[in-house]
Amino acid sequence: MTDSSVATSTAPTSTSPVGTGNAPDAAGTKLVISLLLVSAFVVILNETIMGVALPHLMKDLNITASAAQWLTTAFMLTMAVVIPITGFLLQRFNTRPVFLAAMTLFSTGTLIAAIAPGFEVLIVGRVVQAMGTAIMMPLLMTTVMTLVAPAARGKTMGNISIVISVAPAIGPTISGLILSVLDWRWMFILVLPIALGSLALGAARIKNVTTPTKVPLDVVSVILSAFGFGGLVYGLSNLGESATGSASAGLIPLGIGLVAIALFVWRQVALQRTDRALLDLRTFTSRTFTFAIVMLAVSMMALFGTLILLPIYMQTVLGLDALTTGLLLLPGGLTMGLLAPFVGRFYDRFGPTVLLVPGSIIVSGAFWFLTMLTASTPFWYVLVAHVALSFGLAFLFTPLFTSGLASLKPKLYSHGSAVVGTAQQLAGAAGTALFVTVMSSTAATQIANGAGEVAATAAGTQSAFLYGAIISLFAIPLAFFIRKPAVSVSDPHAPAPMAH
Repeated sequence: MTDSSVATSTAPTSTSPVGTGNAPDAAGTKLVISLLLVSAFVVILNETIMGVALPHLMKDLNITASAAQWLTTAFMLTMAVVIPITGFLLQRFNTRPVFLAAMTLFSTGTLIAAIAPGFEVLIVGRVVQAMGTAIMMPLLMTTVMTLVAPAARGKTMGNISIVISVAPAIGPTISGLILSVLDWRWMFILVLPIALGSLALGAARIKNVTTPTKVPLDVVSVILSAFGFGGLVYGLSNLGESATGSASAGLIPLGIGLVAIALFVWRQVALQRTDRALLDLRTFTSRTFTFAIVMLAVSMMALFGTLILLPIYMQTVLGLDALTTGLLLLPGGLTMGLLAPFVGRFYDRFGPTVLLVPGSIIVSGAFWFLTMLTASTPFWYVLVAHVALSFGLAFLFTPLFTSGLASLKPKLYSHGSAVVGTAQQLAGAAGTALFVTVMSSTAATQIANGAGEVAATAAGTQSAFLYGAIISLFAIPLAFFIRKPAVSVSDPHAPAPMAH
């Protein structure tokens, strides 16, 4: 096929999100993606930055632990509600206004949080922050899939892996460093200039790279999505928080969420026949995408579950302070960040299997090592195990994102990106709930049998990581079934390659 015929076959249509006519040149592409990467890193960082700060906030704002936890829960809840709608937003509106809306929301939320006079206003700030964050990640992924040639996507997705995996991982470390010398408000004050700078630079330099299509917004789907995904995250969060008490606070919203999700799926299947679905589930007709989402969910459960459990273990059992805990988790986050670009290049050359198989085995092995934590385990053992876990996860994220999304038709990129973001939030909430619930219930049983708090927490940590180790085994066979999608220039939905 000649170059001219390729250009003809990739011309935007009323149903395609690819707007090759608006696409910038190679330098413009690099600028757009770099700006989106930096912006996404800043906004995703805030998802886990509050964990270490909760004791300080409880004291300064005179609130209980369960109330303080809402600063993280409300963020995740908002993300879970907004992300499924981003598939529609990215189809209906162009790149530039969506980016400006996302960064305006995030910057506004950061300002509200920085000057919040009390807990209620701080919650509002976190919710507004999360609305911007929820839009940013699907926008980044959809833009990359639209602009970057298939042969170079692994390298670019490696950079996205830094955003999605490293930013949450180093959140507690950055929080600990800030709180060791400054007031909690500085967690927002220091972020605000970066957010405003990204907003200003984006307003000046970002160009539209997609062709919007006039798709209707199905209000019923939006309502079902809010109750469904929001109910699941809220229910899972409450299960973790109320592990030693009544489970009804978590089970009721969890049940409502499951029913709403079932109705949501039924409605999307009906609407997608006429291309009117809020979240097009035809993404799951791709076997590679489906397997990638399952493996991604397992990986995110491992990441977020470990991020919540290891700090509890290190502070309660090993007696370390918040700053030391954050610093011990930093090498793992840096490991993922340093490996991600190399993993991306390796994917471009050799495909996903040679990365996913050893990566899933290393992750599972690290979990089995973590099942041996006791009240007398030296801190270096925890450090080595966490670095090993991070090493394995670094091998997983880039191939899963790239293979999964590349297996879709371009008109489904925005919906696929929304599914990835939704899966990340649900898996993160599920991992947190599972690990905290198992740890808390085991520790409560041990205390009832006469054990001290330190020994009981150590036993609970062992049990939680045992569950994680068992779950991690399911990812290993899936790794063999994920292939690098073949790219055919004769495919009318294939984007024309661009120079990089």
